[in-house]
Amino acid sequence: MGHLGTKDNYLALEEKIDGLWLRTPKRKSFHDLLKQLYTAEEARFVSRMSWSFANLAQVARDTGTAPAEALAMLDSLAEKGLVLDLAPAGETLYVPSPIVIGIFEFTMMRTDGQVDKKVAARLFQDCMLEAGTFFAANFGEDSRMSVMRTLPHETTVRAESAVEILDYEKAHALVDGFDTFGLGLCSCRHKTGHLGTKKCDTPEESCLSFGPAADYLLRHKMARGITRAETHKALEISLEYGLVLNADNTRRGIRFICQCCACCCTMLKGVSQYGYANTLITSTFIARVRQDDCIGCGKCAKACPIHAIEMVPAPPREDGKKRKKARINEDLCLGCGVCSLSCKTDSLALEKRAQRVIHPETTFERVILQTLDKGTLANQIFADPNSLTQKALRGVVGGFLRLPPVKQALMSDQLRSRFLTAMRAGIRLQGKGWLLDV
Repeated sequence: MGHLGTKDNYLALEEKIDGLWLRTPKRKSFHDLLKQLYTAEEARFVSRMSWSFANLAQVARDTGTAPAEALAMLDSLAEKGLVLDLAPAGETLYVPSPIVIGIFEFTMMRTDGQVDKKVAARLFQDCMLEAGTFFAANFGEDSRMSVMRTLPHETTVRAESAVEILDYEKAHALVDGFDTFGLGLCSCRHKTGHLGTKKCDTPEESCLSFGPAADYLLRHKMARGITRAETHKALEISLEYGLVLNADNTRRGIRFICQCCACCCTMLKGVSQYGYANTLITSTFIARVRQDDCIGCGKCAKACPIHAIEMVPAPPREDGKKRKKARINEDLCLGCGVCSLSCKTDSLALEKRAQRVIHPETTFERVILQTLDKGTLANQIFADPNSLTQKALRGVVGGFLRLPPVKQALMSDQLRSRFLTAMRAGIRLQGKGWLLDV
């Protein structure tokens, strides 16, 4: 019976994590990964936690443990990155870590030796990259929301479009909005290093965090503190190595900037290897080629991290020599500007997109839209795991919100603002206004 109980703990934990902000398709590797990271007791505890942020008293009640016992368990789990502990309004609140940004990053950023990183790397590789099931579950054709957005390299934006770069799209301006900074290992490069598949010489220590996220990583020894000046300097690695800047998908209160390479980044592979263009939300810019200036060298195509540029035949030169020109797949282009960094003729640069790009204002908005997009919003609205009434409502309301016409309507430009306003009002009525500041 003890064996069956242990098995049930991990199955329940799978369902808990799958019901958070990103889906985690059932795979043997995911089950094995959880058994590597969580003890059976920890799995049982987390599986009984709320899907939304809760204080210590609520966690103790939900998990059926004494407050002191619950606090000890929460501290241990947060130290391992398996629970988030944040204090947006002075009181510490807890929520299970999602698979991304969460379990994957916080496991592979740690160097304390508590987890066999080679084993963890292999299991993460299988459950997140093999067969593309993770991307299919989260970033299919009807998906419009992701946890990350791409920032443009400012120097690659054409002069006539440069005036349209807003502060929330400027990496250095984002840095200037914070006082606390962390620099940690890139979880993706750390993973590929353990797998023996890392092809680049990009330094592993390149993950930048800010504000509450930096505080979390510093408290739990997953990053080291650096100054604002050091943070600005750390961003230069992206220019030197031709890396993509991917940030938290919000306009205010961003938590991180990743400096991503094509050979290691899990999210970039979702686009380049599996073709899920919605894995990353694009910047508001797109690459354009001035064909008269393009010499067809092909450096931009080699530099593009998602293979969105191909060299195609062009009309021959006046001397009759054959030549090629760069053609951009606008359905894939992230608007990162990495291609332009390699262009010596200035024929390739970023211009403003004609189509509007949705970037949520805050983390609260992003989580609401993201869970609506992934079909788990009802878990956030009716988050009490022990209430039979809320369980029934999760089923009924969740089924309604997952209907494609409903989801499309609520995500549309016409209704999205009113929908988010109603969600904010509902949160305040529940006395959980602090969620708006998480």
